Amino acid sequence: MSAKTILPSSWEVPEVFHSRLGKSAGRQRTMSHEGHLLIILHDVPEPGVPERTGVFFWRNPQAEWKTSVAGAGLPGLKELLERYAKAIDAREAELHQASSVGDLLPIRRAAVPIARSSRNVHAALQAAREAASDDRELIILRDRAYEIERAAELLLEDVKTAIDVETAEQAELQAELAHQVSMTAQRLNLLVGFFVPISAIASFFGMNLKNGLEEAPPGLFWVILGVGLVFGLMLRGALAKPPKPLEPKK
Repeated sequence: MSAKTILPSSWEVPEVFHSRLGKSAGRQRTMSHEGHLLIILHDVPEPGVPERTGVFFWRNPQAEWKTSVAGAGLPGLKELLERYAKAIDAREAELHQASSVGDLLPIRRAAVPIARSSRNVHAALQAAREAASDDRELIILRDRAYEIERAAELLLEDVKTAIDVETAEQAELQAELAHQVSMTAQRLNLLVGFFVPISAIASFFGMNLKNGLEEAPPGLFWVILGVGLVFGLMLRGALAKPPKPLEPKK
């Protein structure tokens, strides 16, 4: 690497390129000066890793390409694009296997930086294509970068849609469970309401106080039981009525 910047020391690039670079690659972009072309790209981003690994491609005035990674010249750029494509394919395979929001969130965390980076790769190659309009191979790679950018955007949209659908289904399930709990509680209330009058009457007549009914005939028991059941049915009917809807505020 050059002592001035992070470019390879063997590259005889214009000084203006060094002056625009620091100790890191910075944003993805293209520089051109006096027939020289420098494309600064990022390798495929890893989820949860904010740092980006810079990848550099230099074209001298003789139209000769060199790269800072394995692969001579533009073939190295093609390999970089294919790494992006493989990363997108891997996330799509994970998306097809996902069955819950917990499975989808890591995919989204990985897809967001890939989509952002692939968009910037395409923009940088578009600028390079405009600066070197005679380079046919660069045009082909620019078009390939657009395809990858579009695939990354579709992946991100699919992940977001899957999360929305899964969240809606979970909310519907929770609402159904809440409704079942509410219905169970209502049935218990109706059952309690049915036996409350009988329990109250039984408690009243069960007190150890003289009330003149100690020697009453057995038929009185059935009368009291019937009265309690009637009151229980009346209370049950009152509880079973649905509440009135709230009137809208004027």
